[in-house]
Amino acid sequence: SGKHRLAREDVRLLAPVGDPQKVICVGLNYRDHCQEQGARVPREPIIFSKFPSAIVGPFDDIVHPAESSEVDWEAELAAVIGKTGRHIQEAVALEHVAGYTVANDVSARDWQLRNGRQWLLGKTFDTFCPLGPALVTKEAVGDVHDLSICCSVNGQLMQESSTRQLIFPLPALIAWVSQFVTLVPGDILLTGTPAGVGFFRKPPVFLK
Repeated sequence: SGKHRLAREDVRLLAPVGDPQKVICVGLNYRDHCQEQGARVPREPIIFSKFPSAIVGPFDDIVHPAESSEVDWEAELAAVIGKTGRHIQEAVALEHVAGYTVANDVSARDWQLRNGRQWLLGKTFDTFCPLGPALVTKEAVGDVHDLSICCSVNGQLMQESSTRQLIFPLPALIAWVSQFVTLVPGDILLTGTPAGVGFFRKPPVFLK
């Protein structure tokens, strides 16, 4: 009928993938994000991770941890793996993708710079990976490297870019990561964030 079976206000939407084996993330993968912080464009993908316990639904609260005073946003395109693979070649990499969704790689910048500058702790507080609401098929998306991506905070547009700014496109990321680990269905790959994060604004802006 094209009509909703349930009213939106009567349901809570969960993350489209709630308990993946792996949440794999890519740092410094947008040219405009490198430019806003004066960073060199990486020669190879910078990989880190979040624990699956960070995942929450797309409209759930992000809990501000008492341990941090510098909580930041990062809107990202996320790919969900649909086919197991290791040492995947770029030419066939997208055959291993089930579809795409939207993620927020919430980041505690103070912790990202602490603990030996390993990013994990600053990236993986509980609720630091809102995901969804939709898992969209590859056929519905078309060119994944020509999508708009944006983030608003309290109604103010903070990030506005395009996946055309990606330094390492999705097939290259899948090929790179699969050198080290076997990718399995349900694994989530966050592909990086564009310019406009709070940490590099003058003065910096953080979530409250």
